[in-house]
Amino acid sequence: MFSPFARVVANLWPTYVRNFSVLMKDLMIGALAASLLSLAGAPAHADFRLCNSTANRVSVAIAYTDGTNWVSEGWWNLKASGCETLVRGPLAAEFYYVYAMDERGAEWKGKAFMCTRDREFRISGREDCFLRGFDRTGFFEIDTGKDAKNWTVQLTDPNPVHSGP
Repeated sequence: MFSPFARVVANLWPTYVRNFSVLMKDLMIGALAASLLSLAGAPAHADFRLCNSTANRVSVAIAYTDGTNWVSEGWWNLKASGCETLVRGPLAAEFYYVYAMDERGAEWKGKAFMCTRDREFRISGREDCFLRGFDRTGFFEIDTGKDAKNWTVQLTDPNPVHSGP
């Protein structure tokens, strides 16, 4: 009644369906496991970022303690309305220090003095800057709090200084 081909298919069909079901179950379990592993392995977004909310290009340096030593790094050049990640990963320090200067000479500075230089740098230590051949630059302090994992600083145009009444 059935052709030999139909009989072979009819005999193999239960095995095919069972194997296909096992294969699909294995694929779904594998896909679920891969998804969970990728989520667990994905680092949480945590960085120290600086955004330039001014109308001019800004050069930026950052300083922080790595737990043992002071480190100062620069320069990041941020275009107007641009942002840049200065420290990647969860914040390890409560205080960070920033110095910035725009192309017109306006500065964002403070009283925490760190070592810098005119070209790209990463300097360990904040003492004896001049004796070690570096410049000494005043940075302003950013208090991120004890439990912050990420932070963004917005640089805005400095207030103009008015002279006279």
